[in-house]
Amino acid sequence: MGTIKAICISDKRGIQKTEIKEAVLVPDFGIEGDAHGGKWHRQVSLLSYEKVEEFKAKGADIVPGAFGENLVVEGYDFRTLPVGSRFICGDVVLEMTQIGKECHTHCQIYHKMGDCIMPREGVFAEVIKGGTIAVGDEMRLELPDPKRPYRAAVVTLSDKGAKGEREDKSGPALKEILEQAGYHVIETLILPDEQKRIEIELIRLSDGRAADLILTTGGTGFSMRDCTPEATLAVATRNAPGIAEAIRNYSMQYTKRAMLSRGASVIRNQTLIVNLPGSPKAVKESMECIMDQLSHGLGILTGREAECAR
Repeated sequence: MGTIKAICISDKRGIQKTEIKEAVLVPDFGIEGDAHGGKWHRQVSLLSYEKVEEFKAKGADIVPGAFGENLVVEGYDFRTLPVGSRFICGDVVLEMTQIGKECHTHCQIYHKMGDCIMPREGVFAEVIKGGTIAVGDEMRLELPDPKRPYRAAVVTLSDKGAKGEREDKSGPALKEILEQAGYHVIETLILPDEQKRIEIELIRLSDGRAADLILTTGGTGFSMRDCTPEATLAVATRNAPGIAEAIRNYSMQYTKRAMLSRGASVIRNQTLIVNLPGSPKAVKESMECIMDQLSHGLGILTGREAECAR
């Protein structure tokens, strides 16, 4: 059991939150009156009370809400828990969606102490069931089902798509294919062809959101702006070239231009990342090639399945 030590909200983003004694949590929104509420995956932020106390012991003069956190909870080291964990407090159910976050602008605490624990120790959750919580309430942990559907993310790379100048048809096609195959698509993104930005999002989706599979579409050609393979290889911890090779080989039966695709396939820790071409037709052909083998590969990667010899 954990215990809620503090509840904090703010009416604006990017500022220190103010401590309150109780709060109403709204399903698929967040905490009533908090600026971070909304239809997204970071509705409620949580910090370990023990981690806050460790930081205070270094000489930091802080109060609840100083890190921008909503809930300070004693009894859990949140960062060690898997994404998908649920926290139950009375009628309220929260589901953890992300571990840590990128700090774009250093806060006052960082400038004073040279450190801030929120980017590495904070976690985020969605409100699955609403209700009222109060300081002192107990919070129960429910670990995710190890046989739950694989978690996937879809990233479309297109300068024009990111500007709203071109409709993204490949991303929605991929999402539909994955969902029909039983995957849980946790996020879809459209990004410009900027390597550093792509790397940041691939790392976030892999490490923070714990996606089992990331499929990208676009940015694999010969254009000087096409940098998806370079970004993918830059974040890899291991290579998995066979998937990309199989896609090119399979696509050659439809067009010899498939040989011009530079798409890569890699592993980042426990996440498989596969680059697909940018057209809806090529996306569907590529998925025809790899779909029936993906689940086995992911099973081996995540430890759900054992290697088999023939």
